[in-house]
Amino acid sequence: MGTADRIIRTIIAVAIASLYYYNVISGALGIVLMVLAGVFLLTSFVSFCPLYAPFGWSSCSTKKNKTY
Repeated sequence: MGTADRIIRTIIAVAIASLYYYNVISGALGIVLMVLAGVFLLTSFVSFCPLYAPFGWSSCSTKKNKTY
């Protein structure tokens, strides 16, 4: 998982948590979004998203070897 992907996931998780904290979202929707925020934080901390593997996606840039 790339750095930009990790930052975006963290920002979304913090935004959801603050909306829940200030009672903008509540009830079942609030709980579902808080679980999603937790998953976003967990995947950003471990730098791995299990949904990327089956689809072959990667947001991490690869270094190319230069030959001279």
